[in-house]
Amino acid sequence: CLILSFFSRGKLGRYPPWPGKIVNPPKDLKKPRGKKCFFVKFFGTEDHAWIKVEQLKPYHAHKEEMIKINKGKRFQQAVDAVEEFLRKTKGKDQASSHNSTEEKNRRNSSEERGKQSVGEEKRKASLSEGKVKKGTGEGKKRVSSVSSERGSKSPLKRAQDQSPRKRGRPPKDEKDLTVPESSTVKRVMTGTVAGFKWPPSVSEPAKDSDPHFHHFLLSQTEKPAVCYQAITKKLKVCEEETGSTSIQAADSTAVNGSITPTDKKIGFLGLGLMGSGIVSNLLKMGHTVTVWNRTAEKCDLFIQEGARLGRTPAEVVSTCDITFACVSDPKAAKDLVLGPSGVLQGIRPGKCYVDMSTVDADTVTELAQVIVSRGGRFLEAPVSGNQQLSNDGMLVILAAGDRGLYEDCSSCFQAMGKTSFFLGEVGNAAKMMLIVNMVQGSFMATIAEGLTLAQVTGQSQQTLLDILNQGQLASIFLDQKCQNILQGNFKPDFYLKYIQKDLRLAIALGDSVNHPTPMAAAANEVYKRAKALDQSDNDMSAVYRAYIH
Repeated sequence: CLILSFFSRGKLGRYPPWPGKIVNPPKDLKKPRGKKCFFVKFFGTEDHAWIKVEQLKPYHAHKEEMIKINKGKRFQQAVDAVEEFLRKTKGKDQASSHNSTEEKNRRNSSEERGKQSVGEEKRKASLSEGKVKKGTGEGKKRVSSVSSERGSKSPLKRAQDQSPRKRGRPPKDEKDLTVPESSTVKRVMTGTVAGFKWPPSVSEPAKDSDPHFHHFLLSQTEKPAVCYQAITKKLKVCEEETGSTSIQAADSTAVNGSITPTDKKIGFLGLGLMGSGIVSNLLKMGHTVTVWNRTAEKCDLFIQEGARLGRTPAEVVSTCDITFACVSDPKAAKDLVLGPSGVLQGIRPGKCYVDMSTVDADTVTELAQVIVSRGGRFLEAPVSGNQQLSNDGMLVILAAGDRGLYEDCSSCFQAMGKTSFFLGEVGNAAKMMLIVNMVQGSFMATIAEGLTLAQVTGQSQQTLLDILNQGQLASIFLDQKCQNILQGNFKPDFYLKYIQKDLRLAIALGDSVNHPTPMAAAANEVYKRAKALDQSDNDMSAVYRAYIH
């Protein structure tokens, strides 16, 4: 049962399809509540997901048009996988058909002999009676009794039972191809698609609709337990209804999985808390990486791990196909691109630049414009996480800009993160990242405020943490930051000065659209006080010290 999967969000339109097949889900994977859906395996990947019925379309009916609007390399690999699957299935069906024909011939011969025997018995029964009518009636009864002795099933039913495998059921080696039988599926496969609207191609930006995204929902792993655990978490993203103009699309995970590294040469600029972990994981997964850092000594460790050294940002960009950068703030991001021997000097047609810094939308838009003006390709891809998550390859990547470049970065994103989102046009990822960090920074300030209030009112801070960890606020973030405070350990996992910078930029974002951000503004003041107490280079949890001094 080959299908195309379409992902829609109410009035926001539909996005490019991906070929797949309906398969049986693992027994321990629960089906989502709500609308009818089926478990789909996507070709060319190890991806699976629960997909709503209305988001499934027949593969063959749309194959040619689908190929015209999807030019990506990964998509072509998926189509190739479909064709290979069809060839194998056709070969098996032909072999099965040949065996069935021979079996049918044998059954026909056997049944013919049976009919002759029945006819003989009928004739004898007829002669034993004095009247023809009576004999005929008894003969019919005799035929009936003979038939019952041979079994109550019809010849067709017996033929099905004697067949090597039941009709419609695949052999054991095709078990995963079993399709749930239902009238709904039949309607999906054969129903009209006259009202279906295809999305514009990548080269033609969508107008008055969401940008396209490349949708994958699976960890790239051979371990089903890990894979299905990741699916369960990510299904919530698929089912989410949103009124936002951005697209939220879980792309890929690489937890404990195998990754095929891109053959493109990768450059990386900036080896801070986040950049160091990212580069380490790129190297571990087999990528060819050239590194540069303002403080050259930080490159030494990665040179030992197999990285190459670039003398300047311009040199790295000119010698690599895709160059990533992760620096501290808008000024550093601009200096890296526009400064002496900067990125811009190495850009020429076809060169790709991916900025992973957390900056404001105006900054990233300016950088995109100058890169593209030189014939380069640009993608913003700030990351949500901390040093530990960076080291573990568990970051969340928010990307926007050149969608083709986003696809080209797939193996890199899998190496450095657990999930990536494509959010459309340049600037969207910067805005989303600032909002995420605004929430995180405000939450951290509230945690510190609660712990100090507990202390001054004679309550146990440890007990407060224990209570929070048993409630709805329980999280790794909450526990780790509270432990930092209780132990007085503020070794940076996320610099306090950077979360304050993000709060400042988020407040400015709110001001630009006349939206109030009073909670973020209050938290920002507390972080500013912590900075005044010389806590800038400590972890964000050191905001606690602003309350006790």
